[in-house]
Amino acid sequence: MTYRSVAVIGAGWAGCAAAVELAQAGYKVTLLEAARTLGGRARRVETDRAHLDNGQHILLGAYSESLRLMKLTGIDREQALLTLPLQMRYPPNTGGMDFAAPSLPLPAPLHLAAALFRAQGLTREDKLSLARFSTTARWMGWQLHQDCSVSDLLQRFDQTPRLIQLMWRPLCLAALNTPPERASARVFLNVLRDSLGAKRRASDMLLPRADLSALFPEAAAAHVAVRGGTVRSGAKVQAIHSIEGRLWQLDISGSAVGGTWSTYFSGVVLATGASQAAALLHDIPERDTAALCSQLTAFEPEAITTVYLQYTASVRLDLPFYALLDDPYNHHYGQFVFDRGQLDASQPGLLAVVISASAQSADQPQELLAEAVAVQLAVDFQRPELGRPEWFKVITEKRATYASTPGLQRPSNDSGLPGLVLAGDYTAGDYPATLESAVRSGVAAAALLKRSTAQ
Repeated sequence: MTYRSVAVIGAGWAGCAAAVELAQAGYKVTLLEAARTLGGRARRVETDRAHLDNGQHILLGAYSESLRLMKLTGIDREQALLTLPLQMRYPPNTGGMDFAAPSLPLPAPLHLAAALFRAQGLTREDKLSLARFSTTARWMGWQLHQDCSVSDLLQRFDQTPRLIQLMWRPLCLAALNTPPERASARVFLNVLRDSLGAKRRASDMLLPRADLSALFPEAAAAHVAVRGGTVRSGAKVQAIHSIEGRLWQLDISGSAVGGTWSTYFSGVVLATGASQAAALLHDIPERDTAALCSQLTAFEPEAITTVYLQYTASVRLDLPFYALLDDPYNHHYGQFVFDRGQLDASQPGLLAVVISASAQSADQPQELLAEAVAVQLAVDFQRPELGRPEWFKVITEKRATYASTPGLQRPSNDSGLPGLVLAGDYTAGDYPATLESAVRSGVAAAALLKRSTAQ
């Protein structure tokens, strides 16, 4: 153990980002993950049918730190991600809309003006409403002095009911995984500022072609290993101890060694989920962590459900993904559908249907939910064969995110304990619980730890 020996607990996207930054700076990094698969709440899942993701994600061109670290760890963006211009397109004849930014490289905000001019399914009043929102938000600098719900913000900006249904509600669910009536308007505006309100490429939608573990976490682990670090999966940290205020002792258990062992580090990045972090911090006998633990356990979890439907290899949608009109009262639960065959050649005929803030729908039997989603697709696309998949798989991540509510207080990366920092999408930042938020937190935690260990 040296003063440049650090542990990163948790190999989700935040932990992997911190590990890469520290390894790049010359630290000897030990990356510890309790699960067998890297990626945390955005990872590959090995099922009895196929290798799937525990949730379908869309990245944005504004995700600068995620894209930077992918490039640093050797990920080819063109091969790993399908880039599409900003769009919200519904299946034809469903009462939705067709809104898509042009593929031509028009400068911002002309690309949005062109998309609005060409949009179908919106009335003149709807278009004026959207233009008014964009103009007013820009004038405000995309900032609110007093936070409120997204629903309140949309009412204040005189948004039409149809535009709320077809544009703002789906965007809010996709970005914050929180219904508009409970979601933070301030955080929502931050996302819009860095996408709709920024350069044209910032609003691009990036669809993963690779599984989520391969998209960054596994490349990050390889990056750490090449630089002399160690990556251990199936290694659960049971306890953390402060040794004379200078070192950190970790008690680790794992099936590979058949017991528990202890090891020492000069610094620790605690990159687990908020509740797991609170449990570890609470049990540090040498420190008073009650206030921080109380803050960490105050987050309200939100679920995301992905319904995978496998058809014959010839089944294909006209576009890589569509928005769907969800109506849970009529058993239409799907909000977006992705044609995985257009993203990954090894998955022809596989459709992934996403249900954000899915706690209510996920409570019903999986067979009934999958059947309802399949029927929804068959009706929306007017293709009866979509109602008869060969097999299905329903994956619900019950703690996929936290509810991003108005005025939510999130802890800083600084734990208040020398040499121990926090990393996770729940830490203080502009974004909600997204991949980019996790990566930015990991980068910030690594920078903070570098400063503390250099003193």
